[in-house]
Amino acid sequence: MLFNRLYQPDIDLDTLEVRPQLQLSTSAESRLSLHWIGVLREFVRGSLAASSGVHTGADALKLLLAGADVVMATSALLRHGPEHLRELRREVVTWMDERDYDSVRQLRGSVSRANVPDPDVYDRANYFQVIHSWNSARH
Repeated sequence: MLFNRLYQPDIDLDTLEVRPQLQLSTSAESRLSLHWIGVLREFVRGSLAASSGVHTGADALKLLLAGADVVMATSALLRHGPEHLRELRREVVTWMDERDYDSVRQLRGSVSRANVPDPDVYDRANYFQVIHSWNSARH
């Protein structure tokens, strides 16, 4: 499992007590796992599990496409309840059906570093392009 969220304490500034603080993830947090799973997929023989930031079917699909064998959606399930799994599954199945994928196995890793036309998109060299792609008007 890559990048499991460690639940870290917080300090209450009024009482100076150290307290556990649960902060649920957001979809944006899946990018770290996506990056490294996409890079490591070709080098790791074991299963890669993605955690942090899986809230939607799109989040799950991106991680599977990068090469994750499984995804974990703890924050989404805490936020929406276990019935949210039906929605995640529906989104994944709909996307796959629209693109004629027969199975998750077929799509898994198809957008990993080893399988994209320009593997540099996963490398640090791409940093300059990412920074220059920022458009403050869109954000």
